[in-house]
Amino acid sequence: MTSETSAADRERLRRTFTEDAELYDRMRPGYPPRMYDDLAELAGTGPGCRVLEIGCGTGKATVPLAEQGCRVVGVELGAEMAAVARRRLAGHPDVEIHVAAFEEWPLPPEPFDVVLAATAFTWIDPAVRVARSADALRPGGVLATVATHHIKGGTEDFFVAAQDCYERFDPSTPPGLRLRPAADIPYDSAESGGRSTDLKSGAAPGSDRSEPPVFHRYEWDATYTTEQYLGLLCTYSGHRALDPEARTGLLDALGRLIDRDFGGTITKRYLTELRTARRHLG
Repeated sequence: MTSETSAADRERLRRTFTEDAELYDRMRPGYPPRMYDDLAELAGTGPGCRVLEIGCGTGKATVPLAEQGCRVVGVELGAEMAAVARRRLAGHPDVEIHVAAFEEWPLPPEPFDVVLAATAFTWIDPAVRVARSADALRPGGVLATVATHHIKGGTEDFFVAAQDCYERFDPSTPPGLRLRPAADIPYDSAESGGRSTDLKSGAAPGSDRSEPPVFHRYEWDATYTTEQYLGLLCTYSGHRALDPEARTGLLDALGRLIDRDFGGTITKRYLTELRTARRHLG
């Protein structure tokens, strides 16, 4: 795959999130409360902390930050997502939401204490995301990125059986794919954009401006009815990008599987990873 194709795919997929912002807000889970406690300890989020949130979406992370007393500036590509975020944050006057691509948004003169990207860094141009984040930070400020992984656990038999459905309707599905336990998920360099990578991989532009990263990980479960789980899948870019006929076939097959073999309810296990890197003082 060429870099041009990768960029085109990234742009195509990230714009799928704007297609149904209300569904995204209803179905996507938030983040573990412990993550915000660790973020406060590691990055100083709290009353008066100035935060730039990249890809704030509908405010899944923005609302908890605002409730901590942070002054948040959110930059969101999708106008529909931004509208939901503004509605949810209407009671927080210290929050402002801008509709723009982070790569093109003019950085304000006043630097930020924290730059946060909660499951959004993957969608930012890898040639600029780390350096631009460093530009937005004051010396000693913190870049915090959050990655979420679906891992082994929960209703394991369902996810094994679901593989056949994916192989039948999604030709990009690797054959025999199985979920991995948290211990087998490599730590995320965040320079790869939210995908699991080896930390020894090549450094991204701007990464030399920060101290070595600190990682915190959280495993947690979420239980879904058939309707809820299918709604959740409809918020994922890969599912939304499927041919409509294939997507309908996949969702129907998964729905029948949950209802027939698992009593209409399944549990999914998540791994949330918080990565923080402090910008050098010099």
